[in-house]
Amino acid sequence: MSGTKPAVRQVIVVEGRYDKAAVLQAVDAAVVETGGFHGMKDAETLAYLRKLAKERGVILLTDSDGAGQLIRGKLRGMLGDAEVLHAYIPDVYGKERRKAKPSREGKIGVEGMPREVILESLRRCGADFGSGGRREGGITKADLYALGLSGGAESAGRRLALQAALGLPRRLSANGFLDALNAMFSLEELREILAQQGE
Repeated sequence: MSGTKPAVRQVIVVEGRYDKAAVLQAVDAAVVETGGFHGMKDAETLAYLRKLAKERGVILLTDSDGAGQLIRGKLRGMLGDAEVLHAYIPDVYGKERRKAKPSREGKIGVEGMPREVILESLRRCGADFGSGGRREGGITKADLYALGLSGGAESAGRRLALQAALGLPRRLSANGFLDALNAMFSLEELREILAQQGE
């Protein structure tokens, strides 16, 4: 299915992991989750988002409820004059399948939107379709293992040192780390960085 999904150049910023999964069903893109309001309080996450916004541009895609709009507004202010586009989903009332009851406002969030709705919201905001979220020579989990960044006794230390050198948040999950690398570098570029660090 990945070959049939349109590619988006900008990094798409969403609130949570279920939103991220829904977006990745629709497009080939680098997607970063803020963890709801957590991203507003974490200096490392904000620095990372600013870096991505300057290098690739970002698209903010939050829920249509009050909390989603508050997160969008705060991010807009924090990202400054970098390239920021705003994708909006429509107000649809109901609840997501995984939830026992609707949200406080009764609106379905990004995670519950059909693929076509997400695509249309990205088209309307001016997303750059055509050059993908994963750079040429995308980095895989197997590459991280081969480079000593996962699966070994020293891997965690090496990964943290690289995250610090690249200005990435310390609390990135393994998948988040991989997504971040793919948003910024090709495999060849990552190898060069590690060589310069003496890895």
